[in-house]
Amino acid sequence: MQIVYSVLAGLVWGGAVGFVNLLVTKKVISSSPEKISAVSLLRTLIDVAALAAVYFTRRLLPLRFEATLIATAVTLSLVSILLSFRLAASMKDK
Repeated sequence: MQIVYSVLAGLVWGGAVGFVNLLVTKKVISSSPEKISAVSLLRTLIDVAALAAVYFTRRLLPLRFEATLIATAVTLSLVSILLSFRLAASMKDK
């Protein structure tokens, strides 16, 4: 049962951070679309910080570290892919 909670925690944490990435990307792109490279770097730094948070809390939370880390990474990747598709579609319309 601990693995289920760990996976759920990773999915929620990865989804929350992915949503923050979405907000940051929209904010920066709407103000200056030519900063797409800077946004990509910023999103990567946010993702690394989210994974580091999982790593540094591994002894504090009663969760399986591996399951939480993998679920977080998978969710961050999926949200990033979906964000990239949405961003490409919105730029194609312009």
